[in-house]
Amino acid sequence: MRAQLAALRAELPAEEFARMLAVLDDSVHSSESLRDALSTRLMECFRCTSGRGTFGLLYDLNSEHLLVQVAHRLRRYGSKSDPRDVLQEVFFNVYRYPHRFNAEREDAFRVWTAMIVRNTVLKHLRAQGRAGRHEVAIEDLAEQPQTRAQRPEEDLVEGESRAECGRVYLTYLHLYLRFYSMLGPRERAAIHMVEIEELSYRSAAERLGIKLENLKMVIFRARRKIHRAMQSVFEGQSAECRPARDPRTTLAGEGGASSRLGAEDDHGK
Repeated sequence: MRAQLAALRAELPAEEFARMLAVLDDSVHSSESLRDALSTRLMECFRCTSGRGTFGLLYDLNSEHLLVQVAHRLRRYGSKSDPRDVLQEVFFNVYRYPHRFNAEREDAFRVWTAMIVRNTVLKHLRAQGRAGRHEVAIEDLAEQPQTRAQRPEEDLVEGESRAECGRVYLTYLHLYLRFYSMLGPRERAAIHMVEIEELSYRSAAERLGIKLENLKMVIFRARRKIHRAMQSVFEGQSAECRPARDPRTTLAGEGGASSRLGAEDDHGK
């Protein structure tokens, strides 16, 4: 984490950078409270500077545990929507409304994003026509923020934030497609079947002619390659996304042993 912060040194105000280093050096924090404290400071920096690297680090720090929250709420309402799609909308809202963030508490980002997750899931369910078929928990209704008329300057800020968020989102999509194209044919096919065609893992495994466990490993590693390559770009480092070797393909002149080695390289690590 210290290296990731150092990569953002030019983007962060000097006072905030020193404050984050102090948080890292504080042995009192647990791993969760450390993430809360750093995320709150990063969000405050993003509110003031709109730095893309800062937002990228916020995503890296919080995407996994926010995905768990989204998935839990979708299951709670019986929705089969892909939680990753809703997660992107959650971060879209984080990006659009930084001026609504208040960093007074150390856990402010966690509390604020929990409200965003709740509201985003409910909005997603309503858009799918599920609001009338699923009972909404009383606590979800009670904690909805009151709506109010926005001032003209707030409308202007929101419009500018929406435009900038669109540009950043296109950057993310461009990088994703760039590194997706660098994957091996089977890796690309597996991701396409599961994420685009929305096939079940079992159906995709049957179509590819591999075991279910192997398909899950192929997809996991392919996603990890893309994530690490994108992270390297946002940290200002060179990035690569090497395709995995297809275990069914052997080099000319090599026997079955090399084929088995290829399979171990693709599945056994």
